Amino acid sequence: MTAPLLEVRDLAVHYHTTGLFWSRPVVRAVDGVSFSIAAGETLALVGESGSGKSSVARAVLRLGPTIRGSVTFDGTELLTLAAAPLRQLRRRMQIVFQDPSSALNPRMRIGDAIAEGLEIHRLVPARDIPRRVAMLMEEVGLDPAWARKRPHELSGGQRQRVGIARALAVEPALLVCDEPVSALDVSVQAQVLRLLVELQRRRGLAYLFIAHDLGVVRQVAQRVAVMYLGRIVESGPTEAVLGDPRHPYTRALLASAPDPDAQDTAPATVLSGDPADPAAPPTGCHFHPRCPHPLKDARCHTEAPGLLTIGERAVACHHTTAA
Repeated sequence: MTAPLLEVRDLAVHYHTTGLFWSRPVVRAVDGVSFSIAAGETLALVGESGSGKSSVARAVLRLGPTIRGSVTFDGTELLTLAAAPLRQLRRRMQIVFQDPSSALNPRMRIGDAIAEGLEIHRLVPARDIPRRVAMLMEEVGLDPAWARKRPHELSGGQRQRVGIARALAVEPALLVCDEPVSALDVSVQAQVLRLLVELQRRRGLAYLFIAHDLGVVRQVAQRVAVMYLGRIVESGPTEAVLGDPRHPYTRALLASAPDPDAQDTAPATVLSGDPADPAAPPTGCHFHPRCPHPLKDARCHTEAPGLLTIGERAVACHHTTAA
């Protein structure tokens, strides 16, 4: 069996903020998350704002703090890796940000922005950089003649294509896509998603795809992991999880964005209230204060459910069975 390209085990990300006269309790942004991604595969992390998705993405790239866990990329443990080898390995792990405007230097011409990684890692001779930049721009659907333009001269979708080209310049194996189309118009979203799917097919890229829009997830992901308050509550093949959800939170997410092609015929699940404060999560199952499950009982208030494996999926709910 082929080893996964990226393997995350029991990852925890906690934040502790202090001031001169105050101290906030520890925020458990990520609280024991595990998953893996094979080469050429897309795993989508989905959930409401504040569920911990982006904290996972930053931790995977060593851009944020971790308090425990393991992140292994292509057989190398990242969380204990020294700065010099980490810098070399980071070339193979790139990120596409949510807001293409803030991700690009407004003073830098887009050709120079794309070329930056080539120059830092010395991947091609200096004389060949303009030709390589032109090839990358064509690959993402941009006119190479625009290399001298600045970001404000392009549309939002075009700027995101620049961000993708910049990430591809250093020949990565993994792209972390942090809500890469949420800031774009719907018609432009579809174009950028088609581009990402085509690039994956052509280059064999793996994607960790952060999203809250389940319609987007259906288009790009082979597998999905649903996060709630720092924990994965359901994961598995996209068709299984979104077509026949087993966790009440997954059902609620689907109910808020109905899909006419979904196979699930159960009554719609409606959530009440807002997610709890990750600095003071509920005891037991984190989801129990909002859970509409008819069998919810005292155990839900006191005992955190483990992930139950059901075929190719896993579900963290006391009232989910393998049947």
